[in-house]
Amino acid sequence: MRTSDGVSSLTAGVLVLNRSYVAVRVVNVRRAFVMLYRDSAEVIHVENGAYANYDFQTWCELSQVWTQDPLLLAGSNHVDWIRAVRFCIQAPRIIRLLRFDQTPRLTVRLNRKTLFARDGHRCQYCGKSYPLHQLSFDHVTPRSRGGETCWENVVTCCLPCNSRKGDRTPLEAGMHLTQRPAKPKHNPVLKLSLGNPRYHVWQPFLSQAEVAIDML
Repeated sequence: MRTSDGVSSLTAGVLVLNRSYVAVRVVNVRRAFVMLYRDSAEVIHVENGAYANYDFQTWCELSQVWTQDPLLLAGSNHVDWIRAVRFCIQAPRIIRLLRFDQTPRLTVRLNRKTLFARDGHRCQYCGKSYPLHQLSFDHVTPRSRGGETCWENVVTCCLPCNSRKGDRTPLEAGMHLTQRPAKPKHNPVLKLSLGNPRYHVWQPFLSQAEVAIDML
C-alpha cells in the first residue's frame, strides 16, 4: 500500500523511544513491525491528547476494531494501513523499546540524505528545487585544493551547476552561493518530516533529542 504522498506505507517513518521515552532513532514501518512481533518494543499511540501503550497483539486487535468503524476511518487521512492476508493493521508512528536503554546519537551524520534535507533539496548555486536524481554533492573548495568533506564545505548542487563549476571555486566559476553552508544543529531529515502531518505526533519527543535515521 502507498501513502497519499506516494511513499510506500512500509517505508514510512516510525520514531523509536528508549525505555525512558527519549527519542533515539527513526526506522521504517517494516522494521518497527519486526521489533513489535519479537516483543522488543511496544506501540505508543496518541488517544485524545494522551499516550497509550500497546503490545503487538493488542495493537492488531485494535486495528481490526478501527477498520470496522466508519467514524474512526473518516478521520484517518494521515494514517497508513498495512494489508495482511486476512486483515489490515495500522502502521504505528511511535514505538518504545522494552529491553534496551539506547542513548540518542548526538551528532548529525553527513550523507546525501541529510545534506539534501539541510538545503531543502535546492541547488545552492541557482536556487532551484530539483528531484533527488537531479541533485549532486559539491565541494565548495574542491578536494584537489585541499577542501574537506564537512558540513561547512559541501552543498547541494544540481547537475548543470555541478558541471559548470567543475573543479573550481565559486569565485573562479563566477558563481555565488545562496547561503553559507553550516553544520545543522538538529537532524535536517527530521525537520522536514515534521512538516508532514503524519509525523506531528513526534514533536513532543524531539525537543531535546538528536536521533539517527535508519529507514533504508
